[in-house]
Amino acid sequence: MDGQLGYGTEIPLPVKATGTVTWLPAEGTTVERGGTLLRVDDRPVVLLYGTLPMYRELGMTAGTQQGTRQETGTEGDTQDSGDQDRTDETSGAPDPSGSPTPGGAGAGGTGGTLRGMDVLQFESDLAALGYTGFTVDEEFTDLTARAVKRWQKSLGLPQTGTVGIGDVVYSAGKVRIGHASVRLGSPATDDVLTYTGTSRKVVVNASAAEDSWAVRGAAVTIGLPDGKTVKGEVASVGKSATAPEEGGGDSGSATPTVPVTITIKDQKSVGRLESAPVTVEYVGRERADVLTVPVAALVALAEGGHGLETADGRFVAVKTGLFADGRVEVSGSAVREGMNVRIPE
Repeated sequence: MDGQLGYGTEIPLPVKATGTVTWLPAEGTTVERGGTLLRVDDRPVVLLYGTLPMYRELGMTAGTQQGTRQETGTEGDTQDSGDQDRTDETSGAPDPSGSPTPGGAGAGGTGGTLRGMDVLQFESDLAALGYTGFTVDEEFTDLTARAVKRWQKSLGLPQTGTVGIGDVVYSAGKVRIGHASVRLGSPATDDVLTYTGTSRKVVVNASAAEDSWAVRGAAVTIGLPDGKTVKGEVASVGKSATAPEEGGGDSGSATPTVPVTITIKDQKSVGRLESAPVTVEYVGRERADVLTVPVAALVALAEGGHGLETADGRFVAVKTGLFADGRVEVSGSAVREGMNVRIPE
């Protein structure tokens, strides 16, 4: 089957920074954890590893106020909070009535500590980059803020100890930069940059009627344009068939196809190729150390079955086996390696 070697489909980076794009990486650049994806208002947008998207600012929250007494400005008129806690609406902490936290589930806690799985994800990245001194958990503490300040200093940013929603972008691993949809000086948008993974793979549009070979984990052989072959493995099979394009040839013979993605474990075996048409071969059955003849050499015998005509005009009965690539496996007491057989014109 025909396939296409590449890095897969480009998808937009979930950039949430707002402002003017002041720097963009070159297409094809590989960015790892801690690397800069782009700069907006001359501030770096940094890549971190994780599956949870950045959905809120990370930093210290405002603490609770207990037993405060506030003057209203009118003589003799006061407001007393009593013994109950009263929390500033912007602090992110729950109020005494037990109503949901303004920031959503897990968005904040009391005592100036932000909590959540996104905090754990960020702290794991921060520690992996070498900025430690805190416990990697679901709490953003003052020790976390101190590590953030050291990280911000290395990036040339103001040392606030708070991570803005547009300061980082998460991905499952290192990325390869695709094309940019804006130019320098343009406003940052949600689709300012696209990206792919960094491993080359092959996509085959397999016939939906003949895709039984395409199962996850199936081994295949990939033929490169230079004649070399590399090993591949089916990683995923599309669940939706695509109808053949109209006007693209004999529509009566065209069949719907499904995309099959094939991964290549040994990336070095592909060499420097980044994009190229390739062939993909899947072995459904294999027979080793057998005798074969061209299919055209088979003749139908009067007594039934198949046979071969020898060079001296005799006919010998044979048993046929696997058919492949225009040849057929044959066996029988009268056939041997090197025997010449006739083929009808």
